Amino acid sequence: MATLLASILPAACSTSAPALLLRAFPRLRLRRPLASPPRMSSSSAAASPAPADAAGGERPTAAPFGSWRSPITADVVSGASKRLGDIALAGDGRLLWIEGRPEEKGRMVIVKEDDKPADIIPQEFAARTLAQEYGGGAFAVQDNVVVFSNYKDQRLYKQPIGTGSLPVPLTPDYGAPDVSYADGVFDPHFSRYITVMEDRRTSSLNPATTIVSINLSNGDVHEPKVLISGNDFYASPRIDPTKKRMAWIEWGHPNMPWDKSELWVGYFSESGDLTERVCVAGSNPMLVESPAEPKWSPKGELFFVTDRGSGFWNIYKWVEHTNEVVPMYALDAEFTRPLWVFGINSYDFLGKSNHIVFTYRQLGKSYIGVLDCDSGSVSLLDIPFSDLSNVVTGNDYFYIEGASGSIPTSIAKVTLDGNKTKVISFSIVWSSSPDVMQYRSFFSTPEFIEFPTSSPEQKAYAYFYPPLNPMFEGLPDEKPPLLVKTHGGPTAETRGVLDLSVQYWTSRGWAFLDVNYGGSTGYGREYRERLLKKWGIVDVDDCCSCARFLVENGKVDEQRLCITGRSAGGYTTLASLAFRDTFKAGASLYGIGDITLLRAETHKFESRYMDNLVGSEGAYYERSPINFVNKFTCPVILFQGLDDKVVPPDQARKIYKALKESGLPVALVEYEGEQHGFRKVRYRTNTNCIVPLTLLTLLTFKVFILTFFTPSRPKTSSSPWSSRWCFLLERSGNLRWQMI
Repeated sequence: MATLLASILPAACSTSAPALLLRAFPRLRLRRPLASPPRMSSSSAAASPAPADAAGGERPTAAPFGSWRSPITADVVSGASKRLGDIALAGDGRLLWIEGRPEEKGRMVIVKEDDKPADIIPQEFAARTLAQEYGGGAFAVQDNVVVFSNYKDQRLYKQPIGTGSLPVPLTPDYGAPDVSYADGVFDPHFSRYITVMEDRRTSSLNPATTIVSINLSNGDVHEPKVLISGNDFYASPRIDPTKKRMAWIEWGHPNMPWDKSELWVGYFSESGDLTERVCVAGSNPMLVESPAEPKWSPKGELFFVTDRGSGFWNIYKWVEHTNEVVPMYALDAEFTRPLWVFGINSYDFLGKSNHIVFTYRQLGKSYIGVLDCDSGSVSLLDIPFSDLSNVVTGNDYFYIEGASGSIPTSIAKVTLDGNKTKVISFSIVWSSSPDVMQYRSFFSTPEFIEFPTSSPEQKAYAYFYPPLNPMFEGLPDEKPPLLVKTHGGPTAETRGVLDLSVQYWTSRGWAFLDVNYGGSTGYGREYRERLLKKWGIVDVDDCCSCARFLVENGKVDEQRLCITGRSAGGYTTLASLAFRDTFKAGASLYGIGDITLLRAETHKFESRYMDNLVGSEGAYYERSPINFVNKFTCPVILFQGLDDKVVPPDQARKIYKALKESGLPVALVEYEGEQHGFRKVRYRTNTNCIVPLTLLTLLTFKVFILTFFTPSRPKTSSSPWSSRWCFLLERSGNLRWQMI
């Protein structure tokens, strides 16, 4: 066992992995012999293996799936990728973006495109908002002035670009970061900034959300002036450039914004107050829809996205004099994403023209095109991204966030011809992981698959990544182990893009499955609503059905199926282990074991989310894995951030305690200073090693379980093999751990 694990795990802590494992497993032996993979020097692991000679020109070595040695180490995964936030255009037409830097503990920095990209905000500032916990929409720009939300104190600051001056606060200091701002825009008619404000001073669990204005006419700090209040949530305030009016989105409990929302337009008086309002979409009780992304054209016409009629989010235009809305491009495809974060920008107008650059998603792939709003003609564009998100435009060019199965998340500049129908140049101006292409010969390309579900005549979708490593091949007649990933949300989507945390597994000989179970976005409202009242049933069934589908098609080993998930995906993972017998091991990252407890403890944005997902009071009990620990038959490992307000630490602690008391092998790893998602990585000057340690712990756990554990083995927390496993969970920096 130590030989196997030492061959596939790089050193991650102060003690080397081989030494640590030899101390942990001095007498354990494998049930069958393994081929020794060729050794890889530290230099070769870090260097770029060329696609043609990654195996030295030799025939790949035959070795058991799951034991392959890979240069894509945990440190490579955690250190390779910057996070991409919002994008915008400065007054000179250059791109601004927010990037999260692992080497700066995840600090979110506003950067401007130039011959050499330049940071806009000083080192002591970070552009990140905590509004609705998930944030987004942390900055806006007009001409050469940026307004941004600062992470530490959550105040708004104004920062001139390129002057070297310090940011100037715009909002009061309330003594604590209890007031957050997001999704702001400049209002040129009244020299002010309009933004969504979330005020937690009275209640952290039920903060007041409003749309406010902030005076920009002088350098003084002003108390925000409330323009709109009364509903539970607001988003996307957008100012008409031609008239004194504003559009916005609002919704109320128990709905989420993708269930039912409303689009409003308000008219400003000469003093800047809203004096008249009209509901453009969402008020008809006979028509359920969820409008989003309002945007005014240069001519002052209002466009937006909604899913009325067909159930797919399409682009519509408001005809003001009749108060009607008309579709601009009807298609069974999704032209936006669910409003989990502020600042989504799936389409934009090209300069002052009446042409829209739009993106949409259909059956697992993204497309981009140009719509002539006058003639109605559409021109699809060919660019090398299979996944697209935010877009911002100039006169004859645009910047687009994109990725593919072999290209990491990037921003590309695309220039169009005079007719705005063809691409004449394409260039990547920013990459989240510019160095990862050295590992491209190790990248497993996702296969989009459609599989039968447990419901007759219903199909679901997933991305399957077969194991791939140019230096290795599997043993004859052996099938690879499978790791199934359940995405979060659950109203979300996995998109089949390059993710080194996936390649970490596939390059070691694992197959990887990313499931878009019923309830996922990207496939229309009907598909999205499969999960209504059935969370913990449809998602679990689909994940198990897809794993069995791969087994039946000879792709993976039925005896080595594992499952993992984050947040809501962690719940699906735990529910799959409690209510099905498909998987042999599971890992939940900040997942949910008790949905009744979550309803009482979670933040405002999701506090009524489960009303539609779960239903009756009895269903809360029946679908909470913590109430059925006696049905778990395989080991579980849990990871949890101690500052998580979305899924509080009690979730992991309670199911850990219950599983431990039942005698099942279980481990809990807690991280101080981490919120909903793990951001910190290890550096030579930093004791934090959360992201790489999580990957290493997961890999060790799964290899160990698949090698030694069977459900018939006595379930005891004092057995030698379980106590040896505990030895691997050594304390490191701000890591807390619990014994099995």
